[in-house]
Amino acid sequence: MDNNLKKLIPFALVYKKDIILNIVYNIFYALFSTLLMVSMIPTLNVIFGLNKKITTEPTFRGIGEIKSFSEDYLNYKVTQLTENKGFEYAIIFVISIIIITAFLKNITNYFASYHVTRLRNGVLKDLREKLYHTIIYLPISYYSEKRKGDVMSRMLGDVNEVKNSFFQVLELVVREPLTILFSIVTMFVISAKLTLFVFLFIPISGFLISRVGKSLKSKSTKSQEENGLQISILDETLSGLKVVKGFNAEDKFISKFNASLNKLLRLSNSIGNKNNLASPLSEFLGILTITVLLWYGGQLVIVDKSLAPTTFIAYIALAYTILTPAKAISRASYQVKTGLAAAERVFSVLEETNNLEKNSNALIKNTFDDKIRLENINFAYQNDESVLKNFSIDIPKGKTIALVGQSGSGKSTIANLLTRFYDVNEGTISIDGINIKDIEIHSLRGLMGLVTQDSILFNDSIKNNLLIGKSSATDEEIIEALKIANAYEFVKELPEGIETSIGDSGSRLSGGQKQRLSIARAVLKNPPIMILDEATSALDTESEKFVQVALENMMQNRTSIVIAHRLSTIQKADTIIVMQKGEIVEQGTHDELLEKNGTYSKLVMMQSFE
Repeated sequence: MDNNLKKLIPFALVYKKDIILNIVYNIFYALFSTLLMVSMIPTLNVIFGLNKKITTEPTFRGIGEIKSFSEDYLNYKVTQLTENKGFEYAIIFVISIIIITAFLKNITNYFASYHVTRLRNGVLKDLREKLYHTIIYLPISYYSEKRKGDVMSRMLGDVNEVKNSFFQVLELVVREPLTILFSIVTMFVISAKLTLFVFLFIPISGFLISRVGKSLKSKSTKSQEENGLQISILDETLSGLKVVKGFNAEDKFISKFNASLNKLLRLSNSIGNKNNLASPLSEFLGILTITVLLWYGGQLVIVDKSLAPTTFIAYIALAYTILTPAKAISRASYQVKTGLAAAERVFSVLEETNNLEKNSNALIKNTFDDKIRLENINFAYQNDESVLKNFSIDIPKGKTIALVGQSGSGKSTIANLLTRFYDVNEGTISIDGINIKDIEIHSLRGLMGLVTQDSILFNDSIKNNLLIGKSSATDEEIIEALKIANAYEFVKELPEGIETSIGDSGSRLSGGQKQRLSIARAVLKNPPIMILDEATSALDTESEKFVQVALENMMQNRTSIVIAHRLSTIQKADTIIVMQKGEIVEQGTHDELLEKNGTYSKLVMMQSFE
């Protein structure tokens, strides 16, 4: 059994009841499909007047004689009806057998489909639920290596492919094989000689069909990867639409997208052609078998006279009945190969491990009492050059520490390490003397508020965006947080106040308004430690003034780590740490550093700060 199929079994077993009922109904479906063809024999016998006249009710003598008993009992009933009520009633009787059998076949088919639909949709829901849980808990570092569009493709496209393809297996191993089995057993009962003759052609058909589907899985994997690339291009295009238009780069992106479309077209055509070949190939081979059967069966009916004409007609119908499930099996086996490729991509994400070190004995820490200490930190992203080298600082409670330096000096990396978006390669970070790796990660992040350069807001109301900071907050607390963040003045003027929807990524607001809402969210969380990562660098001068007031309000009575590019925002910091290529080159207050006339002084002069 394929490994991906084994991995899917625990998801399916949650719906064990539906699996069992589907199998039961499929067994009955296969049985009634065969009986439907067999029920044609008495009807044809009555129409052509070939049925034996039996006037004495037959006696059942055991399972070994069930065939002869069924025939004799049916002929007895037909004889009784013909003699007592006339030929028309006998016809109605035998036709009613066909109608009842057809009804039972189709009602069991409906219930089998009903339960497999519940199974498919249930597993689809559970897979997406687990996949989303995995995606949201994977570390930030995972997404620096993966395309977002590819992850989205696995969540939406591949999981759906698993749903559509894999549960063909139930029909592949139960329904269609049983239909074939019941038909073949009945054919053997009717004529063993004719059935053995037909069986000579089945291995040839199976070999030809399997050859067609051999390369399907690898092409399906390539197709799904290309689909992920397309979603990535679309995501990047929509996220950066202003840049695309501003640089007249529409044609470049269209060309890139079309190249991917054409590659996917070739792969899809190749996969589709192989899938499309499954049904006609199996049907043609089946018809070929039927024609040979007609030739040989004709000999038995006309020359040997060992087979009744009406029985032979029913036999042909049974043989043709095998074609439908045979086609379904060949088609389903191709779809399962596509599903295997999709499942491999889904499970590769589900099995992705969080590379942040886990500690089963981690402490829950809800207070910050003394200081944060970074000691001899060395860190590099992936296998790149070191971003921090032997970096050590102390951040006492209640103090504001500012980190400044040129781009690439490692300032934002400090924020990433404090929040454990990444783990240090060497050295330790501790809070109140406890290594942050020994603190439960949710309680660690609960101690911290984060305001980033990019105001990350969601397509929802202002209220719901702020409730991310504190889900139990009242409207009064939200309004108070907005006031501290210098945001309530514009919020109260909006049509629906805090209930106003702000659009995709806050597109209905200005940059300064979005940033003040980000600050309000951090204020509402009310953490003892605040991390401000270039919180004003993307703002114009007027917006910066509003935001700076908001930041000063927020930082009162808190421990703050301010990462700043604009030096005008950090002149009141208790300690300013100047960084260069991952190392500390200067530290002190604003005035002390200006007196040194070193790196900080040059940075201030470059920004024309007086």
